Amino acid sequence: MADAATLQARLSEAETAYHRLLTGSKAEQVTYAAGQVSRSMKYTQANIDALRGYIADLRRELCLPSRRRAIGVRF
Repeated sequence: MADAATLQARLSEAETAYHRLLTGSKAEQVTYAAGQVSRSMKYTQANIDALRGYIADLRRELCLPSRRRAIGVRF
């Protein structure tokens, strides 16, 4: 398992890619190295759910609280 600083850097890069996808960029690439192995994934609108899952996994590994949905008010 990677150290906290590495996980935080990966999370920051993934969240930036997510933001760019939501604001109109067509594709974003996230690259990270695990030991001697380098891995790269290209995210598009079609697989944005995979990027959300990756961000959730990183947040879980860092023991960060998951983001909660807004509470809706109904009358």
